Amino acid sequence: MDIFAAGVASGGLVAWLALLALRGQFWRSDCVLDPDGSELEASGAWPDVCAVVPARDEASVLSETLPTLLGQHYPGRFWIVLVDDRSSDGTGDLALDLAREYGQSERLTLVRSEALLPGWSGKLWAMAQGVRRGEAFAPEYWLFTDADIAHHPDNLAALVRQAQADRRDLVSQMVRLRCRSVWEVLLIPAFVFFFQKLYPFSWVNDPAQPTAAAAGGCILVRREALERAGGLAEVRGSLIDDCALAAAIQRSGGRLWLALSRRTRSLRPYPGLDSIWKMVARTAFTQLDYSFATLALTVGAMGFLYLAPPVLALVGLVTAQPPVALPALLAWLLMAVAYLPTLRFYEQPPWLALALPLIAVLYVAMTIDSAYRHWRGEGGAWKGRVYGGDQ
Repeated sequence: MDIFAAGVASGGLVAWLALLALRGQFWRSDCVLDPDGSELEASGAWPDVCAVVPARDEASVLSETLPTLLGQHYPGRFWIVLVDDRSSDGTGDLALDLAREYGQSERLTLVRSEALLPGWSGKLWAMAQGVRRGEAFAPEYWLFTDADIAHHPDNLAALVRQAQADRRDLVSQMVRLRCRSVWEVLLIPAFVFFFQKLYPFSWVNDPAQPTAAAAGGCILVRREALERAGGLAEVRGSLIDDCALAAAIQRSGGRLWLALSRRTRSLRPYPGLDSIWKMVARTAFTQLDYSFATLALTVGAMGFLYLAPPVLALVGLVTAQPPVALPALLAWLLMAVAYLPTLRFYEQPPWLALALPLIAVLYVAMTIDSAYRHWRGEGGAWKGRVYGGDQ
């Protein structure tokens, strides 16, 4: 048992050393796309852009977020198509009222969503209707953004400049997620950390790498590239629609860019564990391609990487076994050090890095629950719709 425990502890240490050295420096949080004023100073023509905003029961945040789109400091022509996806809270009427209040009625077009077509996810069906209406403007770029996103006034200019300066067909921001409640502080930075580990930004941004990813809250995509990839119909049934869209753009020869953002923020609240749990469980099993074998491997790998080091460190210390305690402590320290840049980005206390094993256990539980819901036929429930069952 002592030899086995020492082997597991040493294996965990080697695994963390390999991750930090070989997995695209996923732990860094310095790939940031934020306006700095240089965008508007740059000369040259600004392309036409049409924003498509799918909105289902978003009245609680729309008063804070829609004005940030209406008030973009963008020198080119810019339109907004908001698709009211059969809301029950007056989202569409509120959008029209806000456009009138801010003197931007000509910029905003409201689309009342048609009934959801079979085979489409609700969000993508709403986006497709927005694209269909926005085609009348013949934009060079589409901006796909969620209704809960509050944009920096110069954010669109920054996205366009990044796309043009580096010849990128899709530019996406992982916007700053809300991090106020106790559960948000505990779990939201880790959500970003795990996402970066799964999709290292340096690999996404390297055309020589096959990794494709995007963050659905804010995606700028060249119209021609979207058409070349088959349009939104190509990914119509995807629950992880952002990464599916990025993969489709990449397969058709498009170049991607993904970065964090400090100044463009999501106002979506996650006040309790239940709300975060539902958000993760909605798509976690989808990420595993609905494979229970992959689920078992994932649970085992997460246990080996995150849970074994602190458990073996404590066991080794209590039983006075340095060959077990030392490598386990070092592995625990390495995972904590890897997590520190994300905690700094979210302005959270460094000691939370030591809690990453507990946080990982919670995410594993959410993933198992996601598989259980799928097995029960509940699929990815979201805002009154259940995917994988009746939509």
